[in-house]
Amino acid sequence: MTDRSIATLIRERHQEHAELRREIHRNPEFGFKEFKTSRLVADRLKSWGLMVCEGIAETGVVATLTGGEPGPSIGLRADMDALRINEVPGRPHCSCVPGMMHACGHDGHTTMLLAAAQYLAGHREEVAGTVHFIFQPAEEGLGGAPTMMREGLFERFPVEAVYGMHNMPGIPAGELHTRPGPLFAASDMWSVTFHGTGGHGGGGAHKGTDPTLVQAHFITALHSVVSRNVAPDDMAVLSVGHIAAGAAESPSVIPSTATVVGTGRSYTPKVRDTIERRLRQLAEAQAVAFGCTAEVIYDRRFPPLVPAQAETDRSIAAAARVVGAAKVDGASRALTYAEDFAHMLEAKPGGFMLIGNGMPADGFTHLHTDTYDFNDDVIPIGAGYWVELVRSYRVA
Repeated sequence: MTDRSIATLIRERHQEHAELRREIHRNPEFGFKEFKTSRLVADRLKSWGLMVCEGIAETGVVATLTGGEPGPSIGLRADMDALRINEVPGRPHCSCVPGMMHACGHDGHTTMLLAAAQYLAGHREEVAGTVHFIFQPAEEGLGGAPTMMREGLFERFPVEAVYGMHNMPGIPAGELHTRPGPLFAASDMWSVTFHGTGGHGGGGAHKGTDPTLVQAHFITALHSVVSRNVAPDDMAVLSVGHIAAGAAESPSVIPSTATVVGTGRSYTPKVRDTIERRLRQLAEAQAVAFGCTAEVIYDRRFPPLVPAQAETDRSIAAAARVVGAAKVDGASRALTYAEDFAHMLEAKPGGFMLIGNGMPADGFTHLHTDTYDFNDDVIPIGAGYWVELVRSYRVA
C-alpha cells in the first residue's frame, strides 16, 4: 500500500475523528478521574477487535495489536486528562464541565492515537510484531506515567521502544519537530515558607519579625540564581507562581508566615543540583538576616525528556514519509516545558514528536490558557505519523 493511500484512508475518516475529538473536548476530566474518556477509548478499541486492558493507574487503557508477521514490540502513548481552567465560551464544542477544559490538547492526542489504532486494526498485514497503544491518565502533574509503570506497565506489556507525541502551537500546522537528547526539561516544584512573629502593622511593627520582608528580598535574590550561578551555555528557569501572606481583610496585621511557591526547570543533574542548593541557601540566609526562619521543600518531579538517537532517527524518517522532509525538523531546539512521558523514556529507549498546531496571530502559544483549542486539521497528520512509525518496523 502506498504512503499516499494511507494518508487518503485516514483523511476519509477526518470528520469522524474531528467529531470524536470535540466530544472528548466537551467532556474534560481531571487526572485519575478520566472515567468517561477511558470508557470511550476502551469501547472504540474493542470495537476494532483489539485486546484491551483497563484500569491501569485507575483509568489507564492499553490495547494490544499483534501484526501479521514477526517483529518487535513497541508502545505508542497518548495522554487523556484535562486541566482545571474555565474555558472562554463561544465554541460549539466548548467544555460542558465548569472549571475544567482540555487546555493542552490531550483530547487531540487521544484522538490521533485512536485514529492510528483504527487504521492499523484494519491493516494488520502492515504490522510486524506487537503494538501496545497506551492511553495514559494524569499527565498534568499527578504522575500518571510513573503510576502506570509502578503497576507493571512494561512488565505486562513489554516493549523494546516507546514513543510519544505532543501538539505545539507556534509550530506551523502539520510540521513535525524532534531531536535526540534533551527535548523537554526536568520539572521541579518548590515552596518556601518564612516564619516570623508577625505583629501590629501600625503601632507594633518594630516589635516583631516580619516574614513578608524576607519574602520580598528572597524573590529578588532568587532571580540571580540563573544569571549568576548557571553557565550561559546551560539552560535553566526559576519562576515564582504563587505568593501568600496575611489576609486582605486585615491590612493592619503583619502575618506570622509568608509563602512563596514556584517551579524550576533544567536539563542536567549538575544544574538541577545548583538550583536546589542556591534556592535553599538564599531562603535560609534571607530568613536569618531578618530574624525569621525558613522552611524549604524542593520536589523533583519530572526528569528531563530525552529521546534516544536510534528511535529519533526512525521518527524523523517516518515523519518525512507523511509530510515530506522539508516539513520535518530533526534538530529542534530544546524547550523548557515538561512531560511525564520522560519517566517512560528513562525506563525504555524511545522518541518524542512535536506536531505543529499552527501559528497564533498574537504569537502566544496559548497552551494551558482558557482560549486554547486543538487544531483538528492536524489529526490525519498525527495519525499518519503513528501509522508510518509502526510500518517502519516491518521494513526494518
